[in-house]
Amino acid sequence: MRRYGEGMMFKRSNYNRHQLKKQVKGLFGRYKVAVIILVGVLIIYFYFYATKISYSSTESPSEISVEKLWDTADSGGWRPSSTPRSDWPPPSKDSNGFLVVRCNGGLNQQRTAICNAVLAARIMNATLVLPELDTNSYWHDDSGFQGIYDVDHFIKSLRYDVRIVESLPEIRKNGRTRKMKYFQIRPPRDALVSWYTTVALEKMKEHGAIYLTPFSHRLAEEIDNPEYQRLRCRVNYHALRFKPHIMQLSHSIVAKLRSQGHFMSIHLRFEKDMLSFAGCFDIFSPQEQKVLKKYRKDNFAEKKLVYSERRAIGKCPLTPEEVGLVLRAMGFENSTRIYLAAGELFGGERFMKPFRSMFPKLENHNTVDSSSELTDNTQGLVGSAVDYMVCLLSDIFMPTYDGPSNFANNLLGHRLYYGFRTNIRPDRKGLAPIFIKREEGQADGFEEAVRSVMMKTNFGGPHKRVSPESFYTNSWPECFCQVSGSNPADRCPPDNMMNILDDQYEREMANVTLKVDE
Repeated sequence: MRRYGEGMMFKRSNYNRHQLKKQVKGLFGRYKVAVIILVGVLIIYFYFYATKISYSSTESPSEISVEKLWDTADSGGWRPSSTPRSDWPPPSKDSNGFLVVRCNGGLNQQRTAICNAVLAARIMNATLVLPELDTNSYWHDDSGFQGIYDVDHFIKSLRYDVRIVESLPEIRKNGRTRKMKYFQIRPPRDALVSWYTTVALEKMKEHGAIYLTPFSHRLAEEIDNPEYQRLRCRVNYHALRFKPHIMQLSHSIVAKLRSQGHFMSIHLRFEKDMLSFAGCFDIFSPQEQKVLKKYRKDNFAEKKLVYSERRAIGKCPLTPEEVGLVLRAMGFENSTRIYLAAGELFGGERFMKPFRSMFPKLENHNTVDSSSELTDNTQGLVGSAVDYMVCLLSDIFMPTYDGPSNFANNLLGHRLYYGFRTNIRPDRKGLAPIFIKREEGQADGFEEAVRSVMMKTNFGGPHKRVSPESFYTNSWPECFCQVSGSNPADRCPPDNMMNILDDQYEREMANVTLKVDE
């Protein structure tokens, strides 16, 4: 018999356990929510803390070390090497004919064309006639290949790649001697290798010699054959050496500049042709705008260009003042010595005055040494060649407009091959809104914003080539190797005859550095 209250006690006990369980469950639920909230807060905190650290490490002014910029960029264990990595037989004795080209444009456009001409001759198993250089309409200079480059060195350096002669041979027929005739062709722009192995080669075999004109950008840059690309590098960085008097003038200028320590070179693209091409007129007077618009109409395709739109997306060359503002924001002192490689600046001294007030030690090849030797011998294409060498040998190089500028693009590629020497490449698109705000009176945080943009740029180390970057601007990785690379395809080739070029190049560059330092 159940005692009075037993059932009630059992029910109460059951009820108490249920309530306890319910309370514990409620507490646990609230605890669980609290933990989730706490973890979320911690995640958010650490995310923003890490972001802040990351922001500071990439964008704070202390992270742009001017002292480090005076040194070469980090190579990542890579070194320049254009030695063939696979079977590369010498040129055949049985040539398919003669290739003659006429390289148009300025000095550096012609330089690119020469590289393409050598490669085209190799592709067609042809004998290359020493390239013709266009009588430049801007410089009014008819120096020709023999007046600018060391011909003997050019032919000797490429003896394992192509056969080169200085002129077409003479033919004796019916008792008379005459120069061999050629068949003239206008090659398509950026022609594929297949065009040379079909159309061009067929005409060469038919006529014995072909003449390709004009020959600027007449061979595709991106070729899926690394050995062909390495040949371009052998031409560009080994075979194309300026004549001794140009090299001596360049070394003399560099020695004078470096006698007071480090120096920077700047390719200041603020000339009439570039400003007209870019369509950047509004900062000039009505009369100056008239000159620029006429030049554009006479030399470029008709196109409606709105200055404010062009400026906003970074299509305008940096003004001299903007160049000075970037350098000052990066931490360069006003005592920095700067060599200017530039043609005649459009707009005159009023545009240079703000830059000169920030960096008074500005030089060019005429002001470094006012003696008649330098002034008289640095005109025309020779002057452009001297500028090229001084910029190549400078501690830092800065192009202000590296879009369609052959000078800047070729130099960036050569300095990469010359041991990853530091380059400062302003991101015009990133800087444009910052400069526009400053002009509108919003100057707060200007220098921090400039540093933030510049920290994201490449200062001269190896980096992937992405279109529209040219092979002549960045020949990595085809023309580089690693001494002890983890990837067998990246390792430097074993010693052989062609490897002498790489070693010779390093010795030559070391000798150049020693000479200018002395």
